[in-house]
Amino acid sequence: MEGDRIEEATLANSPVDEISHLALDIGGSLIKMVYFSTEKDKPQKDGRFLNGRLYFLKFETSKINECLDFISSKQLRCRGIQHCGFPASDKNIIKATGGGAFKFADLFKEKLDISLDKVEEMSSLVSGANFLLKAVPSEAFTYVNGQRNYVKIDHNDLYPYLLVNIGSGVSMIKVDGDGKYERVSGTSVGGGTFWGLGKLLTKCKSFDDLLEMSHQGNNRVIDMLVGDIYGGMDYLKIGLSSTAIASSFGKAISENKELEEYKPEDVARSLLRMISNNIGQIAYLNALRFGLKKIFFGGFFIRGHAYTMDTISVAVDFWSKGEAKAMFLRHEGFLGAVGAFMNYKLVEEFPNSNSLVGDLTDNGIIECRVHVSS
Repeated sequence: MEGDRIEEATLANSPVDEISHLALDIGGSLIKMVYFSTEKDKPQKDGRFLNGRLYFLKFETSKINECLDFISSKQLRCRGIQHCGFPASDKNIIKATGGGAFKFADLFKEKLDISLDKVEEMSSLVSGANFLLKAVPSEAFTYVNGQRNYVKIDHNDLYPYLLVNIGSGVSMIKVDGDGKYERVSGTSVGGGTFWGLGKLLTKCKSFDDLLEMSHQGNNRVIDMLVGDIYGGMDYLKIGLSSTAIASSFGKAISENKELEEYKPEDVARSLLRMISNNIGQIAYLNALRFGLKKIFFGGFFIRGHAYTMDTISVAVDFWSKGEAKAMFLRHEGFLGAVGAFMNYKLVEEFPNSNSLVGDLTDNGIIECRVHVSS
């Protein structure tokens, strides 16, 4: 695990008592899950509220049966609802967003007798991001010179901002307020591209293994740098250092080598840098287009990976000439799932006290309280 990136909690090891209100974000590559639970041996009811936690899990979409088995074995579709004061009629309906909420609706009904109440994807991403940025004190951070610097969010000065969600593809959303947003751009070169090309080029079996492989690599073996073209010199007239990448994978043109002669680690590193640079540049250009000063990056492509965050940060800094900073989110991959959960309209989002959300634990669990019926 790098730094203090969020690891998903496993229910089997969680001190849970009653579980309810499962929400899913079913994407092209991953299924993200959020659910509410109360804890053993702790006071739960607080007037009209129930104290508990939000837990986070993920599954590969290609292995959706593992997700279905997990929901079935833990009875997530119905546990805790009546006990917690929630309507019993809700027990076989769960909120879901993402393309998979349509694609796999029949499968959930057939296997688990669950109906997916579909929540619009962009709306879920925005409401999830807005909630986390306002409710979790240490949600957003910059990554500069290998250091995370947490950003204090001014609720009165949050909007407008650009949300860059990097999933299988990339969506760039201009957010102007609660429920006010517009998808202004995107690119098909995203996390799915990294995983797909990486699998073909390195034979890597999982996204996380590919990320770890890239951590061990050296992209300069494959990328053509400015210094390679200018005899080791900078191109100062246009502000390019000798170490800037002139052409991703460019050295492979002039070298008489086959793929097998390159280290998989170097290929993975070059691929990650190419995609991260591209996303960072497009993000800044869209921020510039709309005059936005704040750029938040989310989605499971990042995974708290130091090199990914560093590359995106450098790209935004370079193209903005230091005027803009890339900001990242601790719950980066769960924005859509959190937004779908918010659609239950249970959470008292902004109480007068700070008791809604406490500090994040090491695995990203959020302390919260929700409305219950009288």
